[in-house]
Amino acid sequence: MDDASALRILPESPASLQEALQVLQSGGIVIHATETCYGLACDLRNPEAVQRLFAVKQRPVDQPVSALLASIDEAKKFVEWNDRAEALASEFLPGPLTLILHARKDIPYTIHITPAARQTIEDLQPVTSNPKPETIGLRISSHPFAMQLVQAFGTPISTTSANVHGKPSPYSAEEILEQYENMREKPDLILDAGPLPFRKPSRIIDCTGTSDILRRP
Repeated sequence: MDDASALRILPESPASLQEALQVLQSGGIVIHATETCYGLACDLRNPEAVQRLFAVKQRPVDQPVSALLASIDEAKKFVEWNDRAEALASEFLPGPLTLILHARKDIPYTIHITPAARQTIEDLQPVTSNPKPETIGLRISSHPFAMQLVQAFGTPISTTSANVHGKPSPYSAEEILEQYENMREKPDLILDAGPLPFRKPSRIIDCTGTSDILRRP
């Protein structure tokens, strides 16, 4: 795709939801509204889709994307849940909160939060070291359409703001088109919910140890 006119835009509707599911299933990238700004979604089981998402967004490969899940019960299948996460989830989820937790060793299948497999820690340090386990940032959206999308898809999808890296988070389809106008790589589909009210990015809390707040709204 070489110009902004190649970007497909559909209004939010049951029909466009089905279209978005087909795009995700084929390894494509969908932009949809969230409770904060517009976000980029792809199938996190598909490493090629994740690689393309990073290329579209021009996101540095060492900055993992978060996973959008359909429920807390689904999240618990992928991360080592703990009391701090339970307390935060009870108070703030669904909503604009990202929780970072250790990934379970017995997750039902691999999800890819970066575009390439990381080196094993044994390649970098002596085997006697005690490396920090892999972590996953997870979101459970309070936006009705975002929730419908991940519930209908049935497995985790990416969630990251739909801006090109370094540009402002977009709150309308017009802002998205402007940012991608001259980009070589573009998303496949925009689900237009109209202009969104300005809201700050989600709060990010690391629940792997000291429950540090990594980003405030």
